[in-house]
Amino acid sequence: MEGRILLIDDETKLRELTAKYLGYEGYEVIEAENIHKAKSKINLEAPDLVICDVKLPDGNGVDFCIKSKNEFPDIEFILLTAYGRIQDGVLAVKNGIFDYLVKGDDNDKLLPLVEKAITKAKLQKELSVLKTKISKKYSFESILGKSKVIQSAISLARKVANSGTTVLLTGATGTGKEVFAQAIHYESSRSSKPFVAINCSAISGDILESELFGHKAGAFTGAQKDKRGLFEEAHKGTMFLDEIGEMPIDLQAKFLRVLESGTFIPVGDTKEVKVDVRIIAATNRSLEKEVENNQFREDLLYRLSVIQIELPSLADRREDIPELVIHFAGIFAAKTNQKVLEITPEFLKEIQKLPFKGNIRELRNIIERAVILSDGKYLTPDLLPFRKVKNTESSMDLTMAAAEKAQILRVLDVVNGNKTQAAKLLEIGLTTLYKKLHDFGIE
Repeated sequence: MEGRILLIDDETKLRELTAKYLGYEGYEVIEAENIHKAKSKINLEAPDLVICDVKLPDGNGVDFCIKSKNEFPDIEFILLTAYGRIQDGVLAVKNGIFDYLVKGDDNDKLLPLVEKAITKAKLQKELSVLKTKISKKYSFESILGKSKVIQSAISLARKVANSGTTVLLTGATGTGKEVFAQAIHYESSRSSKPFVAINCSAISGDILESELFGHKAGAFTGAQKDKRGLFEEAHKGTMFLDEIGEMPIDLQAKFLRVLESGTFIPVGDTKEVKVDVRIIAATNRSLEKEVENNQFREDLLYRLSVIQIELPSLADRREDIPELVIHFAGIFAAKTNQKVLEITPEFLKEIQKLPFKGNIRELRNIIERAVILSDGKYLTPDLLPFRKVKNTESSMDLTMAAAEKAQILRVLDVVNGNKTQAAKLLEIGLTTLYKKLHDFGIE
């Protein structure tokens, strides 16, 4: 098995013998006779495992390993103790050290322990790399745009990220509320814990209660076994509730209790469950109006909107559209194995004229469609969604009809005649597509 080991021992002969033995087993071994030299080698050599004697000429091996483990959590440590100082090893294990060995034990005990420690260290390093990638993917740096309005929203979100306070994200559909919620979570002290998201508008009231709070077996028809709710799944982490304005009024009281006390009772149970969850909620509605209409609790609104962040619509940050276009084009070109060499100025000019009622989500869909339909070299205005133009002249009607027919034929060719996929790309219903095909005489 491969792996790099730092061996620290002031007994030269024993250290060299152990190093040779580990080397025969395929490990790369670095040696140090004291703590001073070990410190520099940990920094320079980045070992997977440190094997350290307890008694060293310039310090205590237990203290060194515990301190080093806190500084380098991805490295594992094994202590070598004298028979009469086993308590040192026990103390070290309680403080995060992998394990300890009594000096003089045979190598049959050393090798299995080394293998397990290095396996754990490598898995830990892989996990750290994965966490770093996830953090970068969901960081505030991943939110594109230089406009004043989006930068203002990012600045406020950054300030509250590590506060742990409840946040309410408002704005139209498709403005990136979940992206903001993820960035707040991954830049907080809860980043290593779960981020759990649920859309309150996608689930009916009774099922939503069970999803959030869990239930006991037999609580209702179909509840055959106990189920943990999402609040328990998000313990120590963050819960993102999208479209919070759609939560039924009777369920809001139970949710408010979680905000106020951190406790709830699963459906059909009598025992209280306590959780530590940060809440980030989002809505595209005016909750103030919902309160006036007796559809949303006023006290819940106050608890949710401790910090309220308004996300701007794409129409209010049109200067960001070119950057977003380039970003999405790159993503979808890679997904479809196409190489978009150029986004033409005409394409950027025309796309910025669109109303974008669906905001960034709509822009993303438009770019995905354009990349799929492109020839792999350019994004041009003819790849934008067909828009009906009213005109009283029959010649214009014929021209537009011909353009529409040509676009439909082109899309059908791209998807090899799959009408369901074609309807999706054309952003029309399947029934509408069949009607148009019939009108154009296309079988």
